[in-house]
Amino acid sequence: MPALTGRPPASPPDAGIRLSEVISALSYALDLTEGQTEGHSVRSCLIGMRIGRRLGLGDDALSSLFYALLLKDAGCSSNAARTCELFAADDLVVKRTWKRVDWSRGWDAFVHVARNAGAGSGVAERVRRVAAFATAGPVGTELVQTRCERGAGIARLLGFTDDTARAIHALDEHWDGAGKPAGLAGEEIPLLARIACLAQTVEIFHAAGGVREAVEVARRRAGRWFDPALVRVLESIAGDEEPWRTLARGDAAAALAALEPEDRMPMAGDARLDQVAEAFAQVIDAKSPYTFHHSEGVARWAVETGRVLGFGAARLAELRRAALLHDIGKLGVSNRILDKPARLSDGEMAIVRRHPEYTVRILSRVGRFRELAEVAGAHHERIDGRGYHRGLAAGTLSADARILAVADIYDALSAARPYREALPHDRVMEIMRADAGPGTCPECFAALCAAVDEAPAAP
Repeated sequence: MPALTGRPPASPPDAGIRLSEVISALSYALDLTEGQTEGHSVRSCLIGMRIGRRLGLGDDALSSLFYALLLKDAGCSSNAARTCELFAADDLVVKRTWKRVDWSRGWDAFVHVARNAGAGSGVAERVRRVAAFATAGPVGTELVQTRCERGAGIARLLGFTDDTARAIHALDEHWDGAGKPAGLAGEEIPLLARIACLAQTVEIFHAAGGVREAVEVARRRAGRWFDPALVRVLESIAGDEEPWRTLARGDAAAALAALEPEDRMPMAGDARLDQVAEAFAQVIDAKSPYTFHHSEGVARWAVETGRVLGFGAARLAELRRAALLHDIGKLGVSNRILDKPARLSDGEMAIVRRHPEYTVRILSRVGRFRELAEVAGAHHERIDGRGYHRGLAAGTLSADARILAVADIYDALSAARPYREALPHDRVMEIMRADAGPGTCPECFAALCAAVDEAPAAP
């Protein structure tokens, strides 16, 4: 077994990485949890920024708009469990189809509920679910408010402007006052929110039917959903073929960099990267009530284990980021699976087993995170090669990946899950001790035991 403290030195931290590279990459995770195609937020940002530039917005406003568009769905994981509970259906499907519904019209909203509530159940159960909506009160407002408040809070946690946070909070307000959560109307709605609302809708319908359909939807909803003046701006750029070709080619991420105001281009050193990892850990853990603080817990025990093994500060910092972000791929798994209070079917387990693959794909979009991505994506690998998603064996698993695996198991067993209560410490140690050797690294497990014994109680 390779020495746990031996690893080629990582490249020095790059203090010059653009924050937009990190946020745009992680926005792909937000697309997953909204049931959208990968790159939806980036493409929405391209559309919204072109509208903002055509309006003549200054650099401060454009910078705030840029990050509001990339982070518009930062609160979407916080209502996933509730959406799944209310509909008794796949939250990813419910959210994806909801985005194409003119939900401020009662009949359209009812049809959406009728099609999705209790999907896969018998007729009686589906009727009961639909009837439950009629007596549940302002369910839509509840779901939107949860998402918007959480998203605005994440933006503030990341240090973005109040204009960015306000735009995210008012994303689903409509020009005629029939939107949510506050029923703002007209110019009561922040301009950046009006642009973001239009841009995300245009992107969704452009992806489905091209420029003509997207512009036609915007025209039909002008004066109801959208500020008519902004729809006219959209129409004025609709004939410019190059931006739409960029969207269709799928290389929107490369084009995005050119739209960020050059003199409002924040850079991300180590402290900012930590801030981003901490914020997105909260997004990840909000997906399910059973994973509340899980990423934070895994990070704590991974760092403490690495410290016992003699890791230096820089390596511990990278390990902590990998731990905080290790489950980002779970944002693409339905809560119907994550929160299921029974044994998963083979098909459901196959979906769960893909979440480390999503983690690697998302984190690898950040050049600075490529090594981190490999560590984070290996948290379910076993040294006997029977783990997932790649089935890596001992010789190919780094020390950091092995540490992350034992920290993940320890925190998971110590917390409640939908199919069991939290296990007492002695039982957790018994289970893990039996697997040390065939499944997990014995040296890492021993270091974890020492870390647990030495660490003060969690606050």
